[in-house]
Amino acid sequence: MASAPEATRRESEPEEQRVPVRSRRVLITGLSTYWGGRLAQALERDPSIEALIGVDNHDPTRELERTEFVRVGTQHALLRRIVEAAEIDTVIDTRLVVDSVTTSARNAHENNVIGTMNILAACSGRGSGVRKLVFKSSAHYYGTEQDDPAFFTESMSRPHPARTPIERDIVEAEAAVGHFAGDNPDVSVSLLRFTNVLGAGVRTSHTAMLDLPVVPTIFGFDPRYQFVHEDDVVGALRHVVTNDLPGVYNVAADGVLILTEVAGLLGKTYAPVIPPWGTGLAVAAMRRLGLRIPPEMVGQMRLGRGLDNRKLKATGFTYRHTSREAVAKLAEHQRLHPVLRGVREPYRYEREVEEFLRWSPNVRGADTRGEGRLSPRQLVEMQKLLEPYMNAEEDLRPRERPAPIEHYDDLTAAELVPLVRSLAPDDLRTLRRHEESARGRKTVLGAIDQALARAAAPEAGT
Repeated sequence: MASAPEATRRESEPEEQRVPVRSRRVLITGLSTYWGGRLAQALERDPSIEALIGVDNHDPTRELERTEFVRVGTQHALLRRIVEAAEIDTVIDTRLVVDSVTTSARNAHENNVIGTMNILAACSGRGSGVRKLVFKSSAHYYGTEQDDPAFFTESMSRPHPARTPIERDIVEAEAAVGHFAGDNPDVSVSLLRFTNVLGAGVRTSHTAMLDLPVVPTIFGFDPRYQFVHEDDVVGALRHVVTNDLPGVYNVAADGVLILTEVAGLLGKTYAPVIPPWGTGLAVAAMRRLGLRIPPEMVGQMRLGRGLDNRKLKATGFTYRHTSREAVAKLAEHQRLHPVLRGVREPYRYEREVEEFLRWSPNVRGADTRGEGRLSPRQLVEMQKLLEPYMNAEEDLRPRERPAPIEHYDDLTAAELVPLVRSLAPDDLRTLRRHEESARGRKTVLGAIDQALARAAAPEAGT
């Protein structure tokens, strides 16, 4: 059984033993994602937050007023310099890919696992002022099996091994977050597991299926479904940012619906066109018809899943929509979308226009608009810090470059230990020779030996 992340271990500590963490200077990873952009817009309205910085390797997709955008991926050395230069105290990671139809399995793994490890390394480096980490995860962590409980609580371990690539990525990413929480007891780590999201702006495999004139189902199965409205997703993230809430939290609205009931609320019929046996072949055939059902979704269409949401509500969070109301909102959007389609021009990020609106003395109110952001001088200084590293490929891709890790000598033992777990055996052996000849740190050598032992274990059993 997989153990729950270590982020839960400090939940039982008396309140007086922990100093409440107040978010003042916030870094959002994945700013170009739907959730990164929406969360940035929500936090911009919070006057207690002094500075907001968003990072991504793509342009923002939402209009932002006081969020500073830095084009950078998940290279840990670059992120660490941003964290130090901007004196970041809170990092919110919104990048997790939870729908396998959006990208390849390899890209999803690099984003979900390698990217998460790089961000955690950036938060734990020397000089880091990070005191709060918020990680947006998914209910795919629990999986879907026939003997699952009616409702998963946060204290429950995953009862079965992960069956799909996305589920394995999520389990591995959460394990990395748990190790980070254990190694950094002074950092408040909040991990949120979201159930299926519905909303006018959300596009997932489930919403694509529910957009069809006839909702396909698996013959003989009518699974339970629990939803959360997109506004409550943003509200939950903002809630844990503005409050000191370490631990794991399920995010799911009140109420459970069966799939045929969902179809009825949407004003649609349903058809059991997917056989209970040979489901994979039937799903492949539907892909040729334009509907892609990812592996992690098939289990839900067969068995469903429920999450216990009482823990987050006990912290004072209130859901604005129930599961039924989230479906009703989707039904309203489906009725109006054909009418409103094309009325609104999509937002495009134009750097030159943004800079003019923010800093030009000819723009009325420009002086006050800049309050709470990094000044132009600070941005220039940050750019100077980043220039030597802009061409460095430091995203820890062991399959694409040999060890030792780039900028290896800049990393502490505490930063290296979680990174060596992702290296291939040949890279581990090269890294061990380098460490022996360079610094000979017992902690690092021990971690490398453990990783080599784990890599050799499957070979010994064949």
